[in-house]
Amino acid sequence: MNSSNKILTEKFINENTPIQAISGLLIKNAGVKLLVKREDLNNQYISGNKWYKLKYNLFEAKKNGFDTLLTFGGAYSNHIYATAAAGKIFGFKTIGIIRGEEHLPLNPTLGFAAKCGMNFYYLDRKSYRQKYNVELLNKLRKKFGEFYMIPEGGTNAFAVKGVKEFISKINVQYDYICCPCGTGGTLAGIIKGTNKEKQVLGFSVLKGGDFLRKNVEDLIGEKEYAKSKNWDINPDYHFGGYAKINSRLIDFIDRFAKENNISLEPIYTGKMFYGIYDLVLKGHFKKGETILAIHTGGLQGLEGMKEKIKRIKVSKVIN
Repeated sequence: MNSSNKILTEKFINENTPIQAISGLLIKNAGVKLLVKREDLNNQYISGNKWYKLKYNLFEAKKNGFDTLLTFGGAYSNHIYATAAAGKIFGFKTIGIIRGEEHLPLNPTLGFAAKCGMNFYYLDRKSYRQKYNVELLNKLRKKFGEFYMIPEGGTNAFAVKGVKEFISKINVQYDYICCPCGTGGTLAGIIKGTNKEKQVLGFSVLKGGDFLRKNVEDLIGEKEYAKSKNWDINPDYHFGGYAKINSRLIDFIDRFAKENNISLEPIYTGKMFYGIYDLVLKGHFKKGETILAIHTGGLQGLEGMKEKIKRIKVSKVIN
């Protein structure tokens, strides 16, 4: 990182977030140690893993003279939210290619992105599946001019580089390191930045996420890491699919917040921590082992899920 990038980064981003120990009867009785790397505290808007996935993309765009970033995501996407914020902070125009039809008024995620200056272009779900098609990208260039493209979720080689750098700076001892998985970019970076004697465990937030392992292997690239036996993806805690939730998950998130003073959201971090606690209960981790969980931020998603969470809580009381 050159000096100007370093100064700009340090002005807005806290890359020295704390590691917090989690207590509780379950953890104590199991004889394990659970730690949380509080990346939800690195920046209010480009929070958690989103900063590390965007970091080198921003530097690359700047180095090559681009003044516009174009990326993709759903209407409640943490990545869309973070890219819009990064554009405003670091001086880029931003374009969000949004999956689905336009709905007004804008939801909290897109409302924030619009306030940051992001322009939107909506694609129906069928067209969105072809979002990297050369013909579509050329059409977008004719409409918006030249841009630096960041893939959905921010996941590419630069994202892996950013996450790898972040992980390699963690100086606490651990046996397992855990993260939630959507596109696999964060997990790939963690695998590349972690000593192969350590176990890396991703928790898929997607139903039928078999493609995730291939995604991660492709992102890692190096065969010695991609085929290593020290990493795995657990598919058992998606709660029905992406952004699907139920009362069990909401109850867990509420208890976790009260006991540890740490907020989770139900799309990524809530599912990961639920999975970790369940695996502790089932004896997956050996007595004396230390688990380090990465809090990947994304708390902005709570606002968009507020009504859905409320309906689930009301339904539980009625029933």
